[in-house]
Order: sequence, then C-alpha cells, then structure tokens
Amino acid sequence: MELVAIVGLGNPGAEFEGTRHNVGFRVVDELSRRFRCGPFQRRAYALVVPRPGSRRLLLVKPTTYMNRSGLAVASLCREEGLIPAQVLVVVDDVDLPLGQLRLRARGGPGTHNGLRSVVEAVGESFPRLRLGVRGTQPWTDLAAYVLAPFTEDEKAAAEAMVQRAADCVEAAIFSGLSPAANRFNAKSAGE
Repeated sequence: MELVAIVGLGNPGAEFEGTRHNVGFRVVDELSRRFRCGPFQRRAYALVVPRPGSRRLLLVKPTTYMNRSGLAVASLCREEGLIPAQVLVVVDDVDLPLGQLRLRARGGPGTHNGLRSVVEAVGESFPRLRLGVRGTQPWTDLAAYVLAPFTEDEKAAAEAMVQRAADCVEAAIFSGLSPAANRFNAKSAGE
C-alpha cells in the first residue's frame, strides 16, 4: 500500500515546540524542509502541505491537542479519500529509549493517548513510527515528563533521532514499510 499522508503527532502552540511529545511535528517539519514544500495550510483539525512533484504525498500536523489526534486523522481520511493503511503516524514513545525507532504496519495504541485517539477514530490498521523519548532520568509524573523539553544532555541525541526518523519515513515512502522497518528498527540510537 502506497503511503499518501505522513501525520506527525504533537500539541499546537509555541509552549510545546521543544517537548518530547512534539517530536512527531519535528519529523514532519524536517520532511517539509527536505522536500522543499511551501507553507502549511490550515484545514479541518490540521495544518497540511503537499509535497511538490507528481506523486501525491501530504505532510500533516494536527491542530488538535494530542489526546484528540484521531479527529485530524479521521477528517483527513474522509477529505482525501484515504484508508488508514495509507497514513503513516509519527509519534513519541516514552516506552522506548531515547533515539530508538520502531516502525510497524499496524497495532494497538499501547499507553499513548494520541495513538489511542487515532485507533478509536480509524481502527488499528494504520502504520506508525514510534520515536523513543525516554531519557535516563526517572520521573514521577508522566504528563509533566513528556510535556517537558529534552535536557541539554539529550538535545543532540533527540535531533539525531529526528533526522533518522525522517530518513526512515523517506525509506517507507519510496521503498515500502517492510524494507524501512528492516533497516531502521534494527539500528541503535548511535548508528
């Protein structure tokens, strides 16, 4: 199944820009830069920009908050005539160590409220790329942890992960999900 939309999950607003929860937005922004896209346009529940060229590809950042991301994905599917398998969701994952990527063709939401919202809206049959955001410091409040920025010691690893995630998405777009998963799921954060 050919991917038609890349949806990076995050929270809108400048106060959330550098947080762990917004790495999905950062990957979409990096892809927009690489593809030399124009400005994002406001649509129902999302900011959307098409990739220039003959192949149809949309880059999407929901304008809902994370726990309502399903509204944006369901609306996009309706408006664009997409099935969930054509929509790759890029999302942070506190259950994975910082820098680790995990690309899957489908699955449940795990403990992530954004993924839970998407699953409730369109089912489990959409591919997802999880980006590990768990650092070495323990936390007591999960919401506060994911809504906090990366520490100074983590910033380089987080940026490297965003770049690798964008590489992974490009591989999924142009080579397919399985080859991309085989290539990027096996790599450690330092590679």
